[in-house]
Amino acid sequence: MLRILIPLLTFLAFALPAQAERVLVFAAASLAGPLDEVAQAFSEETGDEVVISYAGSSVLARQIEQGAPADIFLSANQGWIDHLAALGLIVNPTRRELWRNQLVLISHAPGDAVELTPELDLAGLLDSSLEGGRLAVALTASVPAGVYAQETLTALGQWDLVKDRLAESDNVRAALALVATGAAPWGIVYATDAGADPRVHLRATFPPETHTGITYPGTLVRGARAEAIHFLNYLAQPEALSLFEAAGFDPVGAP
Repeated sequence: MLRILIPLLTFLAFALPAQAERVLVFAAASLAGPLDEVAQAFSEETGDEVVISYAGSSVLARQIEQGAPADIFLSANQGWIDHLAALGLIVNPTRRELWRNQLVLISHAPGDAVELTPELDLAGLLDSSLEGGRLAVALTASVPAGVYAQETLTALGQWDLVKDRLAESDNVRAALALVATGAAPWGIVYATDAGADPRVHLRATFPPETHTGITYPGTLVRGARAEAIHFLNYLAQPEALSLFEAAGFDPVGAP
């Protein structure tokens, strides 16, 4: 009986499909779209399930700090990964930069390009707009897109003029939605967000020297499942990079 059982168990071990694994990714809201496509492609290739939770990077970092069981964190700036690194909550050797983005000015109504110089009368643009004259941005105190917006407005001498005219949202996609629906006539979002919604109009790209460089770092979170590193590495593969390029991101490439 034992002679029969051992070969049978060996056969079953190789014949039965491996159990699918689950990878939980916490990702900046601006990555929605191409990241979903990459996750689907990865799942089709490996059989592993990728579950993505989108929110502002600050919200996600705080959830990880409070013990949320994320395997991978994809942030829209370095600061929140630095914060988790200081707490010993990431696997530092796996940290790498993945993509770059640009900051843009969008409007609900079509119009001519806006020249972004210190002479720009952004407050005047808001005053001339209907629907309340608010400028939609992500939270300027914590969310990367909002932090970048404050930096560029300060550099252009516009911050003090418009800081009381902001419509701040929990994440950049929520700010985009305000402009897309006409709830706010103007907004500051990433270039990739502007390209993701046909209801908004790109009016200008902020000079890169007016704000911190926009990069998206990724890392394993402490205690991550072993399978998570395969998806993190997959993000730097040509197939994944091409999907992000198609969405307007500038891939950094493999670490």
